[in-house]
Amino acid sequence: MKKRVKKQYQNILTEKTVVIVFKAHHCRIVNLHSLHFSPPPPLHFYTSTTTATTRVSSLVSSLGKIMPNFSNQIRASSSLIRRLRQRVANPAVLIQTRCFTTTEGHRPTIVHKRSLDILHDPWFNKGTAFSMTERDRLDLRGLLPPNVVSSDQQIERFMVDLKRLEVQARDGPSDPNALAKWRILNRLHDRNETMYYKVLIANIEEYAPIVYTPTVGLVCQNYSGLFRRPRGMYFSAEDRGEMMSMVYNWPADQVDMIVVTDGSRILGLGDLGVQGIGISIGKLDLYVAAAGINPQRVLPVMIDVGTNNEKLLKDPMYLGLQEHRLDGDEYVAIVDEFMEAVFTRWPHVIVQFEDFQSKWAFKLLQRYRNTYRMFNDDVQGTAGVAIAGLLGAVRAQGRPMIDFPKQKIVVAGAGSAGIGVLNAARKTMARMLGNNESAFDSARSQFWVVDAKGLITEEREDIDPDAQPFARKVKEVGRQGLGEGASLAEVVRQVKPDVLLGLSAVGGLFSKEVLEAMKGSTSTRPAIFAMSNPTKNAECTPEEAFSIVGDNIIFASGSPFNDVNLGNGHIGHCNQGNNMYLFPGVGLGTLLSGSSIVSDGMLQAAAECLAAYMSEDDVINGKIYPSISSIRDITKQVAAAVVKEAIEEDLAEGYREMDARELKRLSKEEIEEYVQNNMWSPEYPTLVYRKE
Repeated sequence: MKKRVKKQYQNILTEKTVVIVFKAHHCRIVNLHSLHFSPPPPLHFYTSTTTATTRVSSLVSSLGKIMPNFSNQIRASSSLIRRLRQRVANPAVLIQTRCFTTTEGHRPTIVHKRSLDILHDPWFNKGTAFSMTERDRLDLRGLLPPNVVSSDQQIERFMVDLKRLEVQARDGPSDPNALAKWRILNRLHDRNETMYYKVLIANIEEYAPIVYTPTVGLVCQNYSGLFRRPRGMYFSAEDRGEMMSMVYNWPADQVDMIVVTDGSRILGLGDLGVQGIGISIGKLDLYVAAAGINPQRVLPVMIDVGTNNEKLLKDPMYLGLQEHRLDGDEYVAIVDEFMEAVFTRWPHVIVQFEDFQSKWAFKLLQRYRNTYRMFNDDVQGTAGVAIAGLLGAVRAQGRPMIDFPKQKIVVAGAGSAGIGVLNAARKTMARMLGNNESAFDSARSQFWVVDAKGLITEEREDIDPDAQPFARKVKEVGRQGLGEGASLAEVVRQVKPDVLLGLSAVGGLFSKEVLEAMKGSTSTRPAIFAMSNPTKNAECTPEEAFSIVGDNIIFASGSPFNDVNLGNGHIGHCNQGNNMYLFPGVGLGTLLSGSSIVSDGMLQAAAECLAAYMSEDDVINGKIYPSISSIRDITKQVAAAVVKEAIEEDLAEGYREMDARELKRLSKEEIEEYVQNNMWSPEYPTLVYRKE
């Protein structure tokens, strides 16, 4: 009998109808692509034949004979069996009812706490929005005012208070309004996460610069004084040998996204030590707001290996290790231990490295990228956003993106961000030229790299190995009247580039002399990218660029600036090339594809998707990046592009009930629907108490 059932099971499996899963003598009827669900979800089938209907009935009957209590074990009533037969027999219903997952954020949430413990937990607290039935169920009656208010009413009340308290929350005249807003938003974050993200998403243009750059830089600089309650995890040099057990101190059984920093190079502000945790928190706020990663499944992390910031070493208020940074093998051993620990507990987590100093950013990326699901946003995210902007600049000239390899680009800055952009741009050009050795060599000749010592040539002593591929040949630059160490202004004047790209973290580097030299560009529409963060580190302002170089330029920056009124009804658009256009979609797409790595192709697909997002009219008018207000839609499309690329590279392994085989069958529209359905939205879930 068992052999006959097994044979029937195999036949039905090939017809992709329904699977009876045997495991420890327990059975359940499930969707073919939902094998881990119990109790069974609504059944969805993709093929239908009379034979299949008969075989399902026969299989159910056979199982009943060998397992007398079968009906209880599969938790399926006779009505469920009838529904199964009806759906297998009706192909039209199958197509109409096909779905990929329950919409993220709309599942009931099981909690193991009640009463004041719920009100003090920002993950589950709803404040006055708890319904009366929930108040009874969770022992909250009498602990809240009797009036039940909606989430919209809560937000309205909060926004009124926010506007009133902005000034009052300032710590004296030296405390800017932006930091006051951060304080108020952070207090809401500590009380009620759902409401916090609802406010952030609804006002993303206003508050993204508060929770992320540029305000987050100020937060990090003052974090020891701003610290009120812990958020995230801290792994220090004193925890060596203990990290594997430490990860189990985090309360969430599932973590999808980790942002980790060692605080060594925060937004171009230098070594801020343990205070750099603020950048991890801010980044994950955008993963939640833009990508819809569930906030209960994110984890900000600080790896504290000391600091070389003498001011912090002497500051009695500093919260981190007051010793000089570890280096060399000791440093690598700590990061190795951290990576092994988090991937042991959460094998499918994605780790984003953030603001590691240049000397380690590339080494750690190369060390881990083929072993773990990880990427470095400073190297790869910045590069992707810059590539999207550069391709947009080509479109703004009225040329197709395939003309990108013809662009002459002067790059100011050879740190991790600068080299990351150079590598990505070179690969993009080479791919357009044929993706062979000759194409790579040809692409190299389109870049002139200038660092603190001037133009980098092959004559440079002790040249950084990462910058070596972009060192100009002495004879080449000699013919242009340039030499080793030539100044930025000299290089711009002689090269006459199409693009001047700043990733130097040196505020005001694009001086009047440099911008005057850009007026000689051979491009019909030269582009100036002042990409360094925060605002004070921008290489120039849009006002300076438009007033000196001319009204026809394309301008982009890393931090937000206002558009420039050029007079006569004309506007000089300031495009913010913010990494938040890309990294949330890269993370979400990697998660939903199930890819075990973040490949160059996936990052390239993300950049090209962003570049193509803008309409032709927008690009011709000087807009090469979209509005932040569209960030959820942008992220959805970028994530879909990443999923599609992972499928094409045969890296996709699936997510939840969507396995790799089913992913490959999805159309472009279905992939976008799949992504949309897995984006968390800040709606209060139904809470159900269950004793542990």
